[in-house]
Amino acid sequence: MTDENSTCKFSGRSPLLMNRDDSALIIIDVQEKLLPFIHEHNSLVFNIRRLIEGAKTLGVRIGATEQYPQGLGGTVDELATRLTEEIPEKTMFSCRECSELIDDLGSNGISKVLLTGIETHVCVGQTALDLMAAGFDVYICVDAIGSRNEIDHLTAIRRMEYAGATPTTTEAVLFEWCEKAGSPEFKAISRLVQEQP
Repeated sequence: MTDENSTCKFSGRSPLLMNRDDSALIIIDVQEKLLPFIHEHNSLVFNIRRLIEGAKTLGVRIGATEQYPQGLGGTVDELATRLTEEIPEKTMFSCRECSELIDDLGSNGISKVLLTGIETHVCVGQTALDLMAAGFDVYICVDAIGSRNEIDHLTAIRRMEYAGATPTTTEAVLFEWCEKAGSPEFKAISRLVQEQP
């Protein structure tokens, strides 16, 4: 409780918020042969595509991975054509195997990682737990991750949250990275938010 003469004082932006210079977007294994089996996969790709475009607009770092592409195919075209960095391959479910990608984040001052992709209860979940163990703050974009079965998806979100990951949504992320209105970047973000799948 504050008395009537006191004023609210902020010491700066909350450390719980993602900033464009301390966070990264990771797209996990959104691949051709697995995607059609994922619950609400069209919505998932739509949201990841908007996150990629928002990240590019705001200068947020972007990384992606592929799980055994010889068997599961490459990243779907709608996302792959928007990614400029080489996509590392892995056989381990966790992205921990892509050590160059993870090391690059840490060496460039990235402390917060937003996870998207598939499957929530396998590659996304194991990556989240490994990244938290490595000292990263992990955010899970619940409308940009998915599994074949909804029970696996929902249970994995709960498990990650209990372990310390922060759930969020595509729209919340875009405005969080943007931080304020009135700029050309804000106009671009607003257009992305207003898009319909």
